[in-house]
Amino acid sequence: MRVLVVEDEARLATALQRGLQAEGFVVDLAGTGPLGLEMARHGGYDAMILDVMLPGLSGYRVVRQLRAEEHWLPVLMLSAKDGEYDQADGLDCGADDYLTKPFSYVVLLARLRALLRRGAPQRPAVLSVGDLTLDPAGRRVQRGGRQIGLTAREYALLEYLMRHAGEVVSKTELLDHVWDAGMETAPNAVEVYVGYLRRKLGRALVETVRGAGYRLVG
Repeated sequence: MRVLVVEDEARLATALQRGLQAEGFVVDLAGTGPLGLEMARHGGYDAMILDVMLPGLSGYRVVRQLRAEEHWLPVLMLSAKDGEYDQADGLDCGADDYLTKPFSYVVLLARLRALLRRGAPQRPAVLSVGDLTLDPAGRRVQRGGRQIGLTAREYALLEYLMRHAGEVVSKTELLDHVWDAGMETAPNAVEVYVGYLRRKLGRALVETVRGAGYRLVG
């Protein structure tokens, strides 16, 4: 198994290389973001261990660029930033796992093996209904080739409707899947957000089925 370690702390990078080589991995090192990105693109690696704070290009930008290029190399991100929002940022930008420094080498090895067992994921399917497309990986929505800006809630509602295109989806089902269960939600929240989608995407796209719910049509 070939692993790329992108880490600018030379002592840590060397220690990781030696430890992983002792476990039977073939390990290459990169000390900057741009070099790590280039090696990840063309090196044929099975996984990458990626630091966040790197010279030239941050780990966040490296993994975002790989995902934008539809490169699904499994990524274990390392960072001294241990806040919950920092970890969420790492996962949201495309990393598969996130480990904070200082870390246990035993835990790092176990997480790396877990990534390798799963392998590189298949490219997330781009959902499409008529001329409307939604890319779950890039969180992009387009209609007729024009990009549409949506809030997080609008996006979640549209994604659920697109995954059930042509089906009648009840308000209760939408509340259960798009809104937080522990959150107090106004009874008319679904109608309000369906209205937002209609204004941005066209009124005819989301059809009201009286007494039953809503249906996304092409």
